[in-house]
Amino acid sequence: EVQLVASGGALVQPGGSLRLSCAASGFPFNTFRMCWVRQTPGKELEWVAGISGDGNKTNYGDSVKGRFTISRDNTKNMLYLEMNSLRTEDTDMYYCATVPTLIKSQGTQVTVSS
Repeated sequence: EVQLVASGGALVQPGGSLRLSCAASGFPFNTFRMCWVRQTPGKELEWVAGISGDGNKTNYGDSVKGRFTISRDNTKNMLYLEMNSLRTEDTDMYYCATVPTLIKSQGTQVTVSS
């Protein structure tokens, strides 16, 4: 059974940084593409970043390109999202998920506010 546990969300000031983590278990993590998505209740899911199974290929949504970095540690079954230069519009609930099936973790709340 796929299990994903996201953590690291917090309240941070505009311009600040945050690192999200996602612990994966129950499936062959290193063979799965993974992603981070975000969603505000009542709004569409937004793709934030994706990464290949071996970690060599990444892609980003236009709104976070150049500010966020997705990475993974397949020896620890961990997925990460490094977020820099945070903006108020980055406030959202963040989820890690498998690709393409989009089995999601529970959310971790990121709030960017002064």
